[in-house]
Amino acid sequence: MQLAIVGLGRMGANMARRLLKGGHEVMVYNRSPEKTDELVSEGAGGCYSLEEVAHRLKPPRIIWLMLPAGEIVDNHIKEFTKYIDKGDIIVEGGNSYYKDDTRRSEILAKKGIVYIDAGVSGGIWGLEIGYCTMVGGEKEAFNHIEPILKTLAPEGGYLHCGPSGAGHFVKMVHNGVEYGMMQAYAEGFEILKGSPYGNKLDMGRVSHLWNRGSVVRSWLLELCEEAFSKDPELEEIRGYVEDSGEGRWTVQQAVESGVPAPVITLSLFERFRSRMENTFADRVLAAMRREFGGHAVVRKGEESKLTSKGAGAVSHARADKE
Repeated sequence: MQLAIVGLGRMGANMARRLLKGGHEVMVYNRSPEKTDELVSEGAGGCYSLEEVAHRLKPPRIIWLMLPAGEIVDNHIKEFTKYIDKGDIIVEGGNSYYKDDTRRSEILAKKGIVYIDAGVSGGIWGLEIGYCTMVGGEKEAFNHIEPILKTLAPEGGYLHCGPSGAGHFVKMVHNGVEYGMMQAYAEGFEILKGSPYGNKLDMGRVSHLWNRGSVVRSWLLELCEEAFSKDPELEEIRGYVEDSGEGRWTVQQAVESGVPAPVITLSLFERFRSRMENTFADRVLAAMRREFGGHAVVRKGEESKLTSKGAGAVSHARADKE
């Protein structure tokens, strides 16, 4: 099939490559032309404006957006409506909020343009393994683009989830679950590392072991094994963890729906925590312990004196006084 991929970041570019390998005719556009040129050298059709994208596609046009969520997506859609026609299809393959999908779908429907939301998971491994794709929108439009989905996804790796917004809603919850799983693994390895056996345990081999018949086996553990093999102590990275939005939206949805989601919620808060050092809240806690119990505090510049072993001993010795 013929389609355009707009946005050639790590996901968009590799999706275009997978589609080219699958025999599709792929037009590509990126704000920085260098990325477009790179894909052109690999067999894609290069476009250097949104107007050119529309002109080079044959109706009914299929335009697949892989852009940062939010205003950028809205601006691109607004611009495309100047050049495309009734019956054309815009697929939003980024990480948009599902309520934005329903809004866009209603606006475009008045112009006769079809909007599909596609939540895509696969990361940098998608080119090789395929992209799990969760799709929302009209079933007829889903059927029309299904050859593209078959090429992008591994076997059984795509699903029509329901009307507009359903695809990104399922992807949103998927990412919330991902937050919780990652946090559980991280805490587990932290407990192993802080144990009397921590200096003797090979975390890469533990990851490998847990992936052999264990109930906690997963692709995430495979990635842990790979990371530990490159850097056993993970000394080359800092424990600063961003969140891309879907985790927040999942927690927000849990509140709106009245559904308890403590694990996902706490995993999101732990990501916030990872970006903070010597917080005011922690200083307040230390000050209160000092005031009510006379507990020692670590003053500015004395952090190096407090080893992990010493901190553990202090906390156990004083636990009964709090």
